[in-house]
Amino acid sequence: MHELEVVKIRLVKGTSLYSDKELNSPEAVMELIAGEMALYDREVLCILNLKTDGTPINLNIVSVGTVNQAMVIPGDVFKSSILSNADHIIAVHNHPSGKILPSRSDLYITQRLRLGGELMGIPLSDHIIIGGGSGQMFSFREHGLLQADPKEMEQFFRSMKKEACRER
Repeated sequence: MHELEVVKIRLVKGTSLYSDKELNSPEAVMELIAGEMALYDREVLCILNLKTDGTPINLNIVSVGTVNQAMVIPGDVFKSSILSNADHIIAVHNHPSGKILPSRSDLYITQRLRLGGELMGIPLSDHIIIGGGSGQMFSFREHGLLQADPKEMEQFFRSMKKEACRER
């Protein structure tokens, strides 16, 4: 007879960051986790699981990647959100280079997370890129890119690249 193992999935607590403030702006998110994100020399994607009023439930480090990319699988992103009964989420990742311009991959994963969140009833409120220890950030919500379709995102990406080339 073949043995069928019974498995359990649960949240396990790690170290704590302290906040009872609403995370209702990219600046509030930066204030909470910029120090934590600056510790990494590789790209790290984390998810802030939030209550209805915007106060954080927890932070889940979903992916630790290389110096210029992190692998993001939507199922891994929403696992902690479901277990935490999150109302909505904010995705945050760092660019160790300090440059906050989103890559094509960043634009693509933002769209996938937004659509996945809509499907599951756990909306993506923002995706924030933190520029290493530079203190700079990029908010997809503030730049109107959360609801953008792929063509609008590509157009934005091209315009940002042109602007970056002019600044050199």
